Amino acid sequence: MTQTLAYIHPDAKIASNVTIDPFAVIHANVEIGEGCWIGSNVTIFPGARIGKNCRIFPGAVISAIPQDLKFDGEDTITVVGDNTTIRECVTINRGTKEKFQTVVGSNCLLMAYVHIAHDCVVGDHCIIANSVQVAGHVEIGDFARLGGACAIHQFVKVGKHVMVSGGSLIRKDVPPYTKAAREPLSYVGVNSIGLKRSGFSDEQVNLIQEAYRYIFLRGFNTTDALAQIEKDLPDTSERNEIVSFIRTSERGIFKGPGH
Repeated sequence: MTQTLAYIHPDAKIASNVTIDPFAVIHANVEIGEGCWIGSNVTIFPGARIGKNCRIFPGAVISAIPQDLKFDGEDTITVVGDNTTIRECVTINRGTKEKFQTVVGSNCLLMAYVHIAHDCVVGDHCIIANSVQVAGHVEIGDFARLGGACAIHQFVKVGKHVMVSGGSLIRKDVPPYTKAAREPLSYVGVNSIGLKRSGFSDEQVNLIQEAYRYIFLRGFNTTDALAQIEKDLPDTSERNEIVSFIRTSERGIFKGPGH
């Protein structure tokens, strides 16, 4: 471990090849994996579990207690996966007794001033742009892309491979593989470019597009659309992901075009 003028609690568990810049503060009950870099003026509070090869930039605050009046000092944690970059002044709060942890996955990029509240779960390979504000209990799927200054209501679910326009207010669930924009937030198509960059075939993308035609463009209500999708479209993991996400949505999904 390389560190100068930083405060590191003697009970913190830090791998031998971690670099900690001056004026960082690392509290007890913290674990930091191999190859990490911790920038100046980073504060890592108790309960943080930082994976390997992460980069945490100056001013970030990891695993502070939740901004939730129901929090009663319970022993909870914040988990950050491997190879994740956390830019300047990002704040990530640890969990409450609801889930006992807040999770940010591996290979993610959280840009400056992002806030991840208590009990959130962020998947792998996510890019969350500057100043996105994520309320408590939100779930964000793998490969999601959230544009700058989005605000996400508590308990919302954002599906896998989603692209959300910057400045969006996300009050309803956003189904997987979609693009979302406008106010109120609406379906504006399938994230076909992102899917192809992630290795999806034309056949897979076409099936996803067809599924959303049933849901948004053919006049079905949601229940009937899902039943028709299961009847008409091939049984694939993408089809089942869409159907399961929408069928189990508790807040309801965003509206289709023109609503």
